[in-house]
Amino acid sequence: MELRHLSAFLAVAEELHFGRAAKRLQMAQPPLSQQIRQLEKELGVQLFERSTRSVRLTSAGESFLQPVRTVLDDLDTAVRAARAAGRGEYGRVGIGFAGASSHETLPLLTRAVRAAHPAIELVMTGQTYANVALARVADGSLDLGFVRLPVTQPGVVCRVIDEEVLVCALPFDHPLAAREEIPLGALAGEPFVSFPANTGSTVRDAMVEACESAGFHPRVVQEAPDSYTILALVAAGVGVTLTVTSVQHIQQNGLVYRPLAGPPIRRQAALAWRADNPSAALRAVLAVAETALPTPLRRDAS
Repeated sequence: MELRHLSAFLAVAEELHFGRAAKRLQMAQPPLSQQIRQLEKELGVQLFERSTRSVRLTSAGESFLQPVRTVLDDLDTAVRAARAAGRGEYGRVGIGFAGASSHETLPLLTRAVRAAHPAIELVMTGQTYANVALARVADGSLDLGFVRLPVTQPGVVCRVIDEEVLVCALPFDHPLAAREEIPLGALAGEPFVSFPANTGSTVRDAMVEACESAGFHPRVVQEAPDSYTILALVAAGVGVTLTVTSVQHIQQNGLVYRPLAGPPIRRQAALAWRADNPSAALRAVLAVAETALPTPLRRDAS
């Protein structure tokens, strides 16, 4: 039994006329009649009562009709699902992000993907440091990561989606809080709160690099796993920290942000993925991201 036999049966059963059924199937009437006879022979029952004036379903044909409709409907659904998946309209995409710094960018992407491709499932992995997310994209355990430049892993490509600037966060009653901007050198003797060392935090790396460029190594007295906790500790007077502008939405009593004196220390945020990732769903998400998270215009270094 072949699908063409089922399609032929359904057309004749619904039209109750071999000529109209043949026209609907875009075929000649004799081959259609032959297919019906082949189907009846295989089933061992007569499906239609034929006369020169009419065609009617037999009781066997009536019993056969609904299951055939179900089979053909299910097949059509499977075909459409396969084609949609091939276009990236179905599937699953694993995304790694850091909670605080993705506060604005992540919702823009997820809402746009849900609107454009509601059948794509986004599997979110939060509190993932940028370098950790990048490593997981490189090893294939994540499809897409919110990361910061530079990206040097072989096979991983990226697109810049935001530019951040390093700022100082300190207790509101700190003597330096009265200044409009903070010279990095003024922080040389301060206790710092930051992310744990060797965890893949690009913010900690940027903080250390900035302080060392000013002639000192930051004295970290307290470590915390996320920006929310770090800034709560700063507000409590434990120390100061350097962070990025994308977390300034975190507002706590006793906490202030101040720009650093001198040329802005910029960090670029990006989306990263493996160039050889075959996922059509990922490609669809990346296409949506082009509009939802466009690459910002480049600024000069001053």
